[in-house]
Amino acid sequence: MKRRDTLKALTLSSLGLTAMNPQVALAEQRELDLQSPPETPIKIPGGRLKEEAIRDAKLMKEKFFTVAELATVKVLVDIIIPADEKSGSASQAGVPDFIEFIAKDMPQNQTPLRGGLKWLDRESNKRFSKIFTLCTKAQQLQIIDDIAYPEKAKSIYSQGVAFFNLMRNLTASGFYTSKIGIADLGYMGNTPNIWEGVPADVLKQYGLSYD
Repeated sequence: MKRRDTLKALTLSSLGLTAMNPQVALAEQRELDLQSPPETPIKIPGGRLKEEAIRDAKLMKEKFFTVAELATVKVLVDIIIPADEKSGSASQAGVPDFIEFIAKDMPQNQTPLRGGLKWLDRESNKRFSKIFTLCTKAQQLQIIDDIAYPEKAKSIYSQGVAFFNLMRNLTASGFYTSKIGIADLGYMGNTPNIWEGVPADVLKQYGLSYD
């Protein structure tokens, strides 16, 4: 018997027991509840409300992109922000996971993202008889060059242009809010307990000094 059939049979059996003897079913349910491990407490980051943390945890458990779609996203974000001698690539910064979360957090992006990924594979199949992720780097860049510059793009590529604009914005947002991206910017934030006084040129401008 297949696993699906086994689960179906077990479900039907449990329903039958409930109908015949509610007390037996209730006792069995209580036993299962006792055996179930307690849920992991939800961590509430600083600056977040409990309700927001609960919603975030729920979204993190859900899946939007298929494995194939996520593979295409990974290739795209690394084309947009590749690794260099200074820092890692967008995928190394966790940008695909960021875009996955945004797709669930902001559902209005789901159709443009999924539609754009399908457009990319259709265009790739039309040109090279294979999906985008199976193309060579040069072939991938040939397609991207046609949609990456809105002012130069042909009207027949309008869907691809809109999709790539969205991907570029999401990639930049995800990368430059990651640990790798912040390090790439060289942003240090406020540095406490360091005060070297008013700069000399400012003091001179106002005819002041520390003497």
